[in-house]
Amino acid sequence: MTLTALNQLKNLTTIVADSSDLSAIEKFRPLDATTNPSLITAAAKQPENQALIEAAFEQAQQEGYVDNALIERTIDILTVKFGVEILKLVEGRVSTEVDASLSFDTEATIAKAKELLALYAQYGIDSDRILIKIASTWQGIQAAKALEEEGIHTNLTLLFGQHQAHACADAKVTLISPFVGRILDWYKKAEGVEAYPIEKDPGVLSVKRIYEFYKAHGIQTEIMGASFRSIDQVLGLSGCDLLTVAPNLLAELENDQREVQAQLSAKDIQVQGELSPISHADFDAQLKQDPMASELLQGGIDGFIKAREQLAALLRETFLSTTEI
Repeated sequence: MTLTALNQLKNLTTIVADSSDLSAIEKFRPLDATTNPSLITAAAKQPENQALIEAAFEQAQQEGYVDNALIERTIDILTVKFGVEILKLVEGRVSTEVDASLSFDTEATIAKAKELLALYAQYGIDSDRILIKIASTWQGIQAAKALEEEGIHTNLTLLFGQHQAHACADAKVTLISPFVGRILDWYKKAEGVEAYPIEKDPGVLSVKRIYEFYKAHGIQTEIMGASFRSIDQVLGLSGCDLLTVAPNLLAELENDQREVQAQLSAKDIQVQGELSPISHADFDAQLKQDPMASELLQGGIDGFIKAREQLAALLRETFLSTTEI
């Protein structure tokens, strides 16, 4: 029997579901799953998740939260509840994102991460099954460094440049999520190109460069390609440590019969020795000099903040008619 592209890919790379859709996760049974504010907001709009929303709101009320703090606490509880449900369906880990509005505040990010882990602990979930997801700002990376030193595992997201990957390596974060599709989108718009062959896809090449950079310097941080626009992009990074893929693309891979070969391998990469740390000044300078990375980082943060605001509005609409907040 011919293996599907998805099954072949699973033999080369750890596949992660990029979704908060519990039915999709149950169908594809990935090892891990990732969530973000946009995915949580989309899942919260599904009728089958109404009970989770109500339970989260009731818990926040019982904890004594009121007004805007009640809504914000409900969002955190709901985010964790989705994570708990996902962990019932996967053997590995779930990534849960810190409020993106805290992306430039190291101490607040650390505090929020610990709040989320405390909620998971209430539901009997061990912290080893959680990756705290943080935007790859300098402040976010420093928060991740402090958390990792306490044994709290992190996933640094919205990563678009090697300078971000370098700082994450210095911080010894557990995992990074370099984005593929958003980089492609940016270059298509900036260069007026409708399509790139996969071997010249800017997003795929970016992740390949980071992979080679990490392996050459013996960096233990895991690399998880994210934000895919097509299965060609996914297969173009076969062999990467992990790939987080949306359910619609997982379905396409399941129906694809092409032969899949590893496009990334550490075997032929020459080891270059220990990596020298990147300074805050150099990080800022390199980010400023890279309009793609700087625009996409800020745009991603803004997008996640907007998604959280939409969820807050949904919760107010749901509960205002029966509850004063």
